[in-house]
Parts: sequence; C-alpha cells; structure tokens
Amino acid sequence: MVTDFHTHIFPDKIAGKVIEKLSKMSRTSAFTDGTISGLITSMKKSGIDLSIILPVATNTEQVEKINDSAARTNENFSGAGIFSFGCIHPDFSNFKRELSKVSAAGLKGIKIHPVYQDANIDDIKYLRIFERAAELDLIVVTHAGLDIGFPGMIRCSPAMIRRAVDSIGNFKFVAAHMGGWKNWDEVPKYLAETKIFIDTAFSTGFIKPLPGTVWNTEDLKMLDAKKFINIVKIFGSDRIIFGTDSPWSSQKETREFIENLDIDPADKKNILETNAAGLLKLP
Repeated sequence: MVTDFHTHIFPDKIAGKVIEKLSKMSRTSAFTDGTISGLITSMKKSGIDLSIILPVATNTEQVEKINDSAARTNENFSGAGIFSFGCIHPDFSNFKRELSKVSAAGLKGIKIHPVYQDANIDDIKYLRIFERAAELDLIVVTHAGLDIGFPGMIRCSPAMIRRAVDSIGNFKFVAAHMGGWKNWDEVPKYLAETKIFIDTAFSTGFIKPLPGTVWNTEDLKMLDAKKFINIVKIFGSDRIIFGTDSPWSSQKETREFIENLDIDPADKKNILETNAAGLLKLP
C-alpha cells in the first residue's frame, strides 16, 4: 500500500478561492483543484492507495470544527483511501480535552504549522501539546523549515525541533519537508541522532511557478537525487516517509522521483509503504 502521508484539501465551496489565495502568496501553481474529489482523481492517476489529509487550524475558533469535519471525512471516504488527521492550535485553552477527543475519534494524529499559528516549535505552548499527544499515542506532524508563503520566517528550524524533542523525549513526531524546507543543510546536523521521522513533501525536483510570476532559477531548485540520497544514507530509509503536500506537488512526479532513485528497492519500499504503515498501525 503506497501512502501519501502529507496532503491537503479544502471544502468544495471555498476550495477555488483558497487555492487562488495561497497560489498568489506562494507564487506557485497547484496540481489539483484542492477538493477531495480532485485528490482522489490524482491518487488514481498516481497509484496512491492512501492519502493522509493534514488540516491546519490558523486560529483557535477553527479547532473543534476542523476536528469534527475530519471525523466525518473518515466516516465517508475511508473506502476511497482517504484518512484525515486532526488539528490543534497552541493557543487553544482546553487542548488536553480536545486531544482526547481527537484520539477517541480515531484520527491517529494532529497537524501543526508554527508559521501559520505564530509560535515557535520549541515554545512551551507546543511542548505541552506534545506531552499530551505522547500520552495518547498520537502522531504529531509539523511544517518544518521556511514557508514559501512567508519568505524569511522560520518558526520551526531543525535546531528548534531538536530542542523540542530533547525536552519531551521520544514520541511520534514527523518533521515535514525533509526535516526543514530550504534548511536541508542543517537537518543532518540537528536531527540525524534523534528518532523522529521526516517526510518528502514539497522537497524534491523543482517548484512549479505561478504563471506571470518572476523567479530566480536557483530559487526554484529543491532537493535533487544526489542530495536526497545523502539524507537517506544519514537518516536511514526507515525514518523517511513519502509525502507530497498535494495539491502543491504532483503525487505522480514525487512518487516517480522516489522510484527512480539509485537506492535499494527495500529502501524505496520503506519510504513509500512500510514506514507509514508502521506509524499508522495498518494491518
């Protein structure tokens, strides 16, 4: 079972507007229309069996609504290979109760985004969330590194992640974007000796610019095969999880990037299938 551990969707009524807004902020083009049906179509074209949806609460008022919607999504679309995580916000007052609800609803994990949530990953507001998540055996997935829509702003550097992990100890933690988007030189230094996972979302090949925007060619580059393989060697393939950040990367192109790497087939299987299955406790 090939699992895309990092995808996003938006309600049908607002998906078009959200995609337009985020595309302008990031100056990048989307690969789907941002709807759940668009994701399912992409999965079929790409040979993806399961996509994990990672919702983000940008304010405290959204948290409960998003988590309720995530539970309904899992009830209605599990047969289509769709499974949503929950969310939390660092300023949400009764986070312990809400995370208990997330666990009871079977959501398996939460997504956080320090840039959108205006807090550093090693802030006590996140650390107490991690402690509770660990108690409930919930997976925590965080945006890591720079954010393409907020140039120069870092709320979750590899060094910050290391401080957070050292404070809490071992728990189910996934640092997206290969441990830190555009901070990739720092990832081995700070994170290789930890037990955290990193995902491949929006980290390979080249950024697809929004038509009409101006880019420096160098800025469009992400990890090439050589640099990616170097991180695999340092971390081990059993700590890297396939993810795309759909709709912001192509599921098909990202999967082909992994499959075309000059690494052992067992390593590819770990990245595309085994590691996600283990974290999710799939049969």
